[in-house]
Amino acid sequence: METKKIVDPQRTSKATLPKNLKDKLKFVGPGFVVAATGVGAGDFVMASIAGTSFGLTLVWVIIVGAFIKFVLTEGIGRWYLASGKTILEGWHMTGWWATGYFGVYLILMGLIYGSAITGTCAMIMVAMFPGTSFSLWAISSGICGFLLVWFGRYQVIENFLKILIGVMFISIIGSAIMIVANTGNVAYGLAPSIPRGSFFKILGILGGVGASITLTSYAYWIYAKGWRDRRWISIMKLDVSVAYIVTGIFAISVMIIAAELLFGSGITISGNEGLVGLADAYGARFGDLARWIFLIGVWGAVFTSIVGPWHGMSYLFADFVRIVKNKGHKASGKEKPINEKDSSFRFYLFWITFPPMLLLLFKQPVAIVLLYGALGAAFMPILAAVLLYLLNSKHIDKTDQNGKVKNTIFGLIILLYVYLGGSELFQMIFG
Repeated sequence: METKKIVDPQRTSKATLPKNLKDKLKFVGPGFVVAATGVGAGDFVMASIAGTSFGLTLVWVIIVGAFIKFVLTEGIGRWYLASGKTILEGWHMTGWWATGYFGVYLILMGLIYGSAITGTCAMIMVAMFPGTSFSLWAISSGICGFLLVWFGRYQVIENFLKILIGVMFISIIGSAIMIVANTGNVAYGLAPSIPRGSFFKILGILGGVGASITLTSYAYWIYAKGWRDRRWISIMKLDVSVAYIVTGIFAISVMIIAAELLFGSGITISGNEGLVGLADAYGARFGDLARWIFLIGVWGAVFTSIVGPWHGMSYLFADFVRIVKNKGHKASGKEKPINEKDSSFRFYLFWITFPPMLLLLFKQPVAIVLLYGALGAAFMPILAAVLLYLLNSKHIDKTDQNGKVKNTIFGLIILLYVYLGGSELFQMIFG
């Protein structure tokens, strides 16, 4: 069966395949990049709102959401390692309409997301340094991400995000442990349940923990890591498993903090500002130093959601341009590898950094926001459906295809995201 490597069909992996678990764990990395990239303020907000409203009865939702993200990311990695093609190349197999949709969404994503995430980062910095300029923090956050990706390479990005994950681990999980050790007396339920009034919060958690276009960047990151064929599938599964276990623990820790501090207090939180409110409540209980530590952890979560997309989405755009230039035909094998110096990579890096700064200064155009929301609502169900098709196709060996259990899981994920996407569109139109 003839396959095509995503950027360099003549190159083979020189990395040595590890044999035991200890050596395999040393290779864990790309999963942390994609998981840390996807865990941003939105996940923490939904976890804190759920903890404030329902205690720990919705911990199971975080676990389910992390599992959904694991399934999709594992599918993307398995498709690439088994076929030698990125998910975007597989996406293109369904027709030019799909590729065009992806391109338009990616362009709009750069504008809206670039503005939103740098604004969230700025909000956290203003909470840490009251009286400072929101716009200055937002612009400097975007530029820092720009410079790190422009001058860095994949391994630099991975190492940097691992440091931020370490910071998050110490601050967020440490805060949860300290709260439980010093209080732990709040009377909330622990048994998994669906409390009255929790339905839309459950959907919000599943949508936040389980959805991100950056999942599609995983193939480029495992390529950069040196994983080039199906021999690496077991390593890839371990990589993704460890990453989503850790990020799931982060979200659960935030829920614990919110439950212990605010459950039953009558205080409600909403939006990204809720994280600052949660930090204030934490500081009121344990002092300013504790508040600072918590905010540093939240900042780490948000900044990973700048660096990761700045790098991964630029790769996506470069691959999109390559497919369009080749008119969907197989590459000749003489192309230069796609890397961080590629002109289309750097164009998108510029696009996601600087034009969004204008949206920070002016109100976001309603038409752009509505179009972005509509395209975004359809993205995850289409991604899951494309993966379901590709992982049952003849483009990969039968041993790497989905079985009945995986097909059932993908089917349920598609139904979930169709419902989530439909609800989002309904709210946009009528809400």
